[in-house]
Amino acid sequence: MPSKMNLMLTYSMLIFIWSTTPLAIVWSVQDLHSLWALALRFFLALPLSLVLLLIARAKLPMNLQCIHSYAAGACSFIGSQFFTYLATAYLSSGIIALMFGLAPIITGLIGFFAFNIRLRRMQWLGMLTAVGGLVIICLGGSTQHIQPIGIGLMLLSVFIYCASIFWVKKINAPLEPMAQASGSIIVSTLFALCMLPFIWSYAPTEMPGAKSLFGLGYAVVMASVVAMFCYFKLVQNVRPVTLSLTTVLTPMLAMLAGAVLNNEKVSMMVFAGAAVMLSGLFIYFYQDLKASRALAQKLKAD
Repeated sequence: MPSKMNLMLTYSMLIFIWSTTPLAIVWSVQDLHSLWALALRFFLALPLSLVLLLIARAKLPMNLQCIHSYAAGACSFIGSQFFTYLATAYLSSGIIALMFGLAPIITGLIGFFAFNIRLRRMQWLGMLTAVGGLVIICLGGSTQHIQPIGIGLMLLSVFIYCASIFWVKKINAPLEPMAQASGSIIVSTLFALCMLPFIWSYAPTEMPGAKSLFGLGYAVVMASVVAMFCYFKLVQNVRPVTLSLTTVLTPMLAMLAGAVLNNEKVSMMVFAGAAVMLSGLFIYFYQDLKASRALAQKLKAD
């Protein structure tokens, strides 16, 4: 079991990467067509993931159940990211990160409507508060780089990401985390290959600028590989509620990174909407946090 300091560093690294990945995506599409940037991300991530799979000596089963699980996992990779990359034309990096903060709420709604999972009153209140914050952001961003079509694309992206989690769990293939991730990257790469005939006319004809190359490299190495290791390490060693809180912590850091590094202006109304939305997430998690804290104190006393 990793030490507490080791887990804290891993947790901090994951928050940092997830906070800066939307900005890296926005930078990567500055000199590249958005879907070409997405395809190149997986073409470059595939060999890296396979090398890491060999280093970890993890098997990559190819039976029908496992292939089904890889396809389901690919939905959270290229399936979700397809709409995220399209949304870069309509939203700033900070708002893209903020939209992914809705993942726990959308997961809760999928669980409620598709699997009859009961939601508490505080969770419904949190959802309504978060939606209210989203409405404020849309109204406040009408004169900025925040357009309704981008909000719609990101809602699709987050929905597919959340649905993919349920799909993978339902299949319940006996796979190691590294094998699941690598298999899903393989399927994502195949999907990216299928996209090429449709985007070939937008193929880059010259070397992208330094900022685009940096954004692409960061998305490949940090977001697709390092973050994957951090995430699966935390999945095995921390409580789900603690891990879910990353979705509350990352959006504000992402908005700050966008403002400082990419000159993304945020109006007071958008900032207020973000605060309301994050408050909704906190309300949604409140009882889980309370229960988690009580359990931690009980274990400490024992």
